[in-house]
Amino acid sequence: MPQPHSRASWRYTVAMLVDATGSGMYLPLSLLYFHYVTGLPLPAVGATMTVAALLGVVSNPLAGILVDRYGARTVVIGGYLLRSAGFGGYLLVHNQVEMFLAVVLVAFGDRTFPPSIQALISEIAQGTARDRLIARQKSLRNGGLGIGGLTASVLLGVGHNSSYHLVVGLDSVSFVLAAVLIATVPSVVARTRGAGRPSRKGGYRTVARDRSFVRLTLINAPLALCYMTLSMVLPVYLTQTLRTSTGVPGMLYALNTIGIAVVQIPLTRLVIRRARTRTAALGGAVFALSFLLFASSALLPGQGPLLGCLFLATALYTTGELLHSPATSALATGTAPAELRGRYMAFYQLSWALPSAAAPTLFTAGLALSPTGLWLLLATLASGSALALLRMEHRLPEAAVRPWTRDAVPAAVVPAAVVPAPTTVSPVGSRS
Repeated sequence: MPQPHSRASWRYTVAMLVDATGSGMYLPLSLLYFHYVTGLPLPAVGATMTVAALLGVVSNPLAGILVDRYGARTVVIGGYLLRSAGFGGYLLVHNQVEMFLAVVLVAFGDRTFPPSIQALISEIAQGTARDRLIARQKSLRNGGLGIGGLTASVLLGVGHNSSYHLVVGLDSVSFVLAAVLIATVPSVVARTRGAGRPSRKGGYRTVARDRSFVRLTLINAPLALCYMTLSMVLPVYLTQTLRTSTGVPGMLYALNTIGIAVVQIPLTRLVIRRARTRTAALGGAVFALSFLLFASSALLPGQGPLLGCLFLATALYTTGELLHSPATSALATGTAPAELRGRYMAFYQLSWALPSAAAPTLFTAGLALSPTGLWLLLATLASGSALALLRMEHRLPEAAVRPWTRDAVPAAVVPAAVVPAPTTVSPVGSRS
């Protein structure tokens, strides 16, 4: 059974750790930086960042085209350099116009990342090795975010503007370092004719005509919505509906973060020989169960039973995320043809981007109408998506659903270094 080349796998994961650590340093001060350093009022800062983020969405489909034309590695590196330049520009911001220009650079770099990194994974690993690599990335990313956040809290404890500048400067450097590491990651999956060249036959129209992939994207959207409940719904539900202390949301969030960092890799090894559709569907079912527990927690008397129920619900929620995330990412990547993988991944990212945009409105309206009803709605959506995943299993490529069946064919993977004729091959990995 082929494994990802050790140098490719570990250089990639180190790059992801560096990326996450830099991101973790900036996340705690994303709004505060411009407020404290430039003196801009928080509403102006928030509005500017929102407009920049909306403009950045344009780069998502553009990234898909660029991946298919120039290769995933090039787009990942370009996105890192854009973000590095943007964060470097933060140090020079003195007014709202300069802030907007810097934030737009970062937003464009951010939005090119999801489709290009998924396409790059397909060049680094194939079969079940891809699931393991995604699991390692998710585990280390959570750890890196925690390390970055802790580093930022220590540096910002000084309470001086120079501390904010230092954090932003380190973030800029971290993206350059991640770009250098990605540039040295060798591709170990065979290259195929036509991959990496601009498609002359439809582009995104070809993706839209792929009914199975469109359906897979639609099915993922309700499950993507589940990922936002821990940060958006739970804190409001706990403090305003259940009247818990303000420290409880932080404890539950820590349980989720630590659980992913510690359990993701061993759990993925445990389910690696299960069909990806079934593993992802199981994750959706566990999500639904956790939401039912959150809904029922309002009926429990006393702090002891209430906290026990909340911690159990959060543990189940974390398990659902651990099961669903690597399986669905590998499933989508494996379903996409190599010559259009960039466009396919950009299209698939809509299943994450659109729920992310709709979540604040949907969640605030649901909490205002009926918190319990919102949890029940989320449970229904998650279980419905899980069932739909199982029902469409036979419509997806066998190698995408059960990758170990392809692992048994050694000829499917050839190191890029031994591909004989550069004029007859292209720089993107083979179809998986």
